[in-house]
Amino acid sequence: MSIFDEIKKKLSHEFIDIIEWLDANNETIVHRFERYQNEIKNNAQLIVREGQVAVFINEGQLADVFKPGTYTLNTKNLPILTTLKGWKYGFDSPFKAEVYFVNTRLFTDEKWGTKNPFMLSDDRFGLVEIRAFGTYSFRINDPGKFVIDVVGTDGNFTNYEVNEHLKSLIVTRFTDTVGEANLPIELYAANTSELSETCQEVMQPEFNRVGIELEKFYIENVSMPEELKKEIFEYSRLDKLDMGKLAQFKAAKAMELAAKNEGGTAGAGMGMGMGFVLAQQMGGMMGQPSGQPFGGQQVQPPSPPPIPVAVGYFYAVGGQQSGPVPIDKLKELFASRTINRDSLIWKQGMEQWAPLKEIEELKSFLGGNTPPPLPSA
Repeated sequence: MSIFDEIKKKLSHEFIDIIEWLDANNETIVHRFERYQNEIKNNAQLIVREGQVAVFINEGQLADVFKPGTYTLNTKNLPILTTLKGWKYGFDSPFKAEVYFVNTRLFTDEKWGTKNPFMLSDDRFGLVEIRAFGTYSFRINDPGKFVIDVVGTDGNFTNYEVNEHLKSLIVTRFTDTVGEANLPIELYAANTSELSETCQEVMQPEFNRVGIELEKFYIENVSMPEELKKEIFEYSRLDKLDMGKLAQFKAAKAMELAAKNEGGTAGAGMGMGMGFVLAQQMGGMMGQPSGQPFGGQQVQPPSPPPIPVAVGYFYAVGGQQSGPVPIDKLKELFASRTINRDSLIWKQGMEQWAPLKEIEELKSFLGGNTPPPLPSA
């Protein structure tokens, strides 16, 4: 063999004969096949394993994409590159192209979370701060688009790099979604499954734009400040109480205490009268008739003047009716932001429900009331 044959043989082996990528770890998403000047020999062997896709890039333009399999590279299976290169009659000399291997397996248990608390507006508690975190899983469903739009010229694009991009997208879309949901604040933690599904639907088009499929999205926890939790628990307990019965019970206890504190015969008479009134009220509440035998005799209680009846107000919170409550209790609910100026109120004599701000005797809750000007002499 002459020296020239040795030189030709050596040069021929410098060009790529086999193009393949063995994934050394589970963190790499895109790997660029490196070779001096990216020269590929005619009829070179391309090996794409399961869970991979090979993407050919020609001078920044997306060319041919190969799914798992073994290929002999020539003009027959490089139609796009052939067009870009202008190979009308095939090629014998080596050609230049960048080859990117894309990992298409499912990447699971990726973490996301809000670095800082974000603000939500609640009808009862005003502006509140909440945090959230969870997990998600994804896969590359359009390798060509992903390489062009996200990877660029990065020769070894890892899981960490894509996660930094995705986490920002997730947090932005999550905060938008929960803000538009307009749920009562205490229901966010109780509806994480429904919120997770909604967020996934909202985020999927954004992921698709860069060639990624959002396989699963989970909200694992929605947290809020401790003082807000206490307010919510207190409100929940009050919401379960029958405020009308509670008011009646407190009024009866107050009358009984007043009767005990009076002295002398008059006090005894008042105490007896109070006792009969209390018996009548409690009998009405418990479904029993008044004037039951006492000491073996039928006792007919005297007829005191009618007790002034306090106005009872019904109010609506979260689409649920509550009440009736006296005006003082209604004022407490307004002060604790359980209700606000736009909350619907109804009392006996009103034809329809009306906002609190439109009911004359309740306008004092809003503050800033001033008397009308004095009439001119």
